[in-house]
Amino acid sequence: MFIVSLHYTVAIEEIDKHLPAHAVFLKENFANGNFLLSGRKVPRTGGVILATMDDEEALWAVLHKDPFMVHGVAEYALTRFTPSLGRPEAAPFLEVRP
Repeated sequence: MFIVSLHYTVAIEEIDKHLPAHAVFLKENFANGNFLLSGRKVPRTGGVILATMDDEEALWAVLHKDPFMVHGVAEYALTRFTPSLGRPEAAPFLEVRP
């Protein structure tokens, strides 16, 4: 699993031009199981995506289709993590350690 951190590199007005296409991209990846959650940072300097993918190279391939990346309006950083504790609803995403 990965935390994808986006940092906007242009004015919010430019981000807003690409926001509808970015939302379509997110919804497609929620539907196909690649992403679990997403949202804006506060203050609005970027966003965060919780990606359920395990393969970093495959995740980068998906992210390269994000309109924000296609148009060069955001930078991306990945943090891989192993979810091990959570609410009962999160059980399908947890890795149990012996």
